[in-house]
Amino acid sequence: MTSNNALKKSLFNIEEVPFPTPKETKFTFIDLFAGIGGFRLAMQSLGGKCVFTSEWDKDAQRTYEANFGEMPFGDITLESTKKQIPEEFDILCAGFPCQAFSIAGKRGGFEDTRGTLFFDVAEIVSTHRPKLLLLENVKGLTTHDRGKTFQVIQNTLEELGYAVFSKVLNAKDFGVPQSRERIFIVGFDKNQSTKINSFQFPEGEAEPTYIHTFLEENAQGYSISKHLQETYLFKKDDGKPQIVDKTSKIQVKTLVSTYHKIQRLTGTFVRDGETGLRLLTVNECKAIMGFPPQLKVPVSRTQAYRQFGNSVAVPVVKAVGEKAIQLLHSLPITPRLIHLQATGV
Repeated sequence: MTSNNALKKSLFNIEEVPFPTPKETKFTFIDLFAGIGGFRLAMQSLGGKCVFTSEWDKDAQRTYEANFGEMPFGDITLESTKKQIPEEFDILCAGFPCQAFSIAGKRGGFEDTRGTLFFDVAEIVSTHRPKLLLLENVKGLTTHDRGKTFQVIQNTLEELGYAVFSKVLNAKDFGVPQSRERIFIVGFDKNQSTKINSFQFPEGEAEPTYIHTFLEENAQGYSISKHLQETYLFKKDDGKPQIVDKTSKIQVKTLVSTYHKIQRLTGTFVRDGETGLRLLTVNECKAIMGFPPQLKVPVSRTQAYRQFGNSVAVPVVKAVGEKAIQLLHSLPITPRLIHLQATGV
C-alpha cells in the first residue's frame, strides 16, 4: 500500500476497534517495523499516543488495522514514507531486523550502517531527535558477525548523542508462559535529558506463569495427523518435541515464525484434539506472547503463526518502557535542540 493510501485509511477509518488511541495521553511515539502492534499495545497502556506507524508486510498490516483502526505506512526505506513522520515525537520504538554491516571504517558508526534497515532507524533518530529510544531484537544480535553488528549499533547511537543501555531479557520472567530471550536497547538523548548516569532494566516478576493455565480443551482443527506423528515427530531418538497438557507446570519453548511447519525438535505441541496431538491454537499464541484475548486476527492460521512468532512479548516491552519513561520524567529536560552534527544524510 502506498503512503497516500495509508494516510487516507488512517484518517477516515471509523470502524470501532479493540485498541483505540487513549483519550488522555502523556507522550507521543512512533512504531517502526510495527508487526501486529506489540509495541503499540504496551506503549498505549502506559499513556502513549502513536503518531506514526510503519510495517511493510501486507498481512501484518491487516491485523494491525483490525486492532488499531489505522493502516500502517509501508516501506520505511522510502523517502515518501519518511516524510509522513511528524517533526516531533517523544519516543521511537522499533523491533528492527538484524543485518550484518560492511564495516568500512575503524569506528563502525553511522556511515557504516548504510544499506541496512538499521540505517533508516538511525537516519530518523538523527533527523527527529526523540528523547527516548526503545529497540528490540533477537538475542543473537549480541554475537551476530562476531559481535560487530551490535557494536556498530551501539557506536552509531552514541555517535548520534544518545546514552545507550542494553540487556537480554526473558519473557518468562514477565508473566508470560514462554521462554523467549530478546535484547532490549534503551537510549536517552543527552542533548535533551541531562544527568543520565545509568538505567536499571526491570527484573520481572517473582512468581512464574505456566502454560497449563492457558491451554484450551477439545480444540478442533489444529490436529497433527497420526501419520505425521509416527513417521516424523516420534520416529527418531535424537530428541523429541515438547508436549504439554493441562498438567504441564512449565514454560513453553520460544514460538518461532515457522511454527506451522511443525519442527520436531524446537516445537511445542498440545496433547489434545482429534488425533491426540495438536498445534497451539491462535488464542494460546496470544496468551504466550502476552496479547489480550480481544486481539483480532483476520488472517490465515499460517500467517497468524508467522505474526506471533515475529512479534514482541507485550509485557516485557511494557515493563522496559515503564522504567524508561519513569527515568525520563525524573530527569531535567532541556529545550529541544536542533542536531547540527554532520552525519552525511
